[in-house]
Amino acid sequence: MKRRNFLKGLAVSAAYAAVPWCLPGCFRRTAPLRWSLDQKIGQMLLVGFRGSELHGPEPIVRDLVRYGLGGVVLFDYDVLLKSYGRNLVSPKQLSALTARLRNLSRLPLLIAVDQEGGRVARLKEDRGFPPTVSAQRLGEADDLALTRRRAGGIAAALRDNGINLNFAPVVDLNSNPDNPVIGRLERSFSKDPQVVVSHAREFVRAHDLHDVFTCLKHFPGHGSSAADSHQGFVDVTGTWREEELEPYRALISQGLARLVMTAHIFNRRLDPVYPATLSQATITGLLRDALGFDGVVVSDDLQMGAIRQNFSFETAVEKSIQAGVDILLLANNLEYDPDVVPRTVALVAELVDRGVVAGERIDASWRRIMRLKGGIA
Repeated sequence: MKRRNFLKGLAVSAAYAAVPWCLPGCFRRTAPLRWSLDQKIGQMLLVGFRGSELHGPEPIVRDLVRYGLGGVVLFDYDVLLKSYGRNLVSPKQLSALTARLRNLSRLPLLIAVDQEGGRVARLKEDRGFPPTVSAQRLGEADDLALTRRRAGGIAAALRDNGINLNFAPVVDLNSNPDNPVIGRLERSFSKDPQVVVSHAREFVRAHDLHDVFTCLKHFPGHGSSAADSHQGFVDVTGTWREEELEPYRALISQGLARLVMTAHIFNRRLDPVYPATLSQATITGLLRDALGFDGVVVSDDLQMGAIRQNFSFETAVEKSIQAGVDILLLANNLEYDPDVVPRTVALVAELVDRGVVAGERIDASWRRIMRLKGGIA
């Protein structure tokens, strides 16, 4: 991937030097000589917000300027308000919004969407964006050149509108076609792990050509579930198979996994107590140690029912960081808290002060995030 390194000279092991950077249209500023704990925590958060335009007093402006927020996720639909136009209205509007977000950020900002194709696509055709097709349709066609073209079209549309992170591709196996959140929505390329690997590879490479990051999801595999983790508890102990790890194993070994998103699924064969997002055995033991993943781990939305209904917010944040999550995703759509960033920064700082979360653990995530952001063009 040909990318300009905006953090050139930033030593990943220490990362305390002053770093000049600038994105197109931004104010030229300098990163702090020494990062505070709060600033490092801010980089570990990726949140959703309300508004298709920013005028100054919005909470997200405060979060970017005061707390050094690491990233945002954009949606076309506001679940609680039951209305469209939350962040995405038109190409012109979206380009202006993403430019404004970048201008407010002191470091390269992750601007993310779920643009898988088909039914899961935030940039919709009726809003003036290019049409897309689902992963299942591409897998059924099993034409790698077609997948490459379709994925390239998605990536070009994202890049043209200032988005640099696509929470895709889904590399779950279509083990259960009646799965309400994967199979029924045509989000999986196939039940065959080799087909999934082949098409996911083309998807990732097409995005690389357009300087858009991809994120493999949902580790360690959501395809066999019979329930939706957006709604509540999901147990795959009896249905999950080890072959669901094959897409991760293959793409990690090929250097095509920069970010991996965890699933809020419970599998007592992997961890008898916690779902994957909160499980050190699953994230550190399996993903990092066994599969050799050295990139950025992103949680699925911590406000989803599978987490919210079973764990307090404080426990979810604590356990996910201890487990090895680098970026906490708080989509602010299934529930809405305009102060979720200051609240979370204060919580994590307190956990560090109390010795519940090690300062070295925060540093490790921060270094991985800085390394990733060194590749933002």
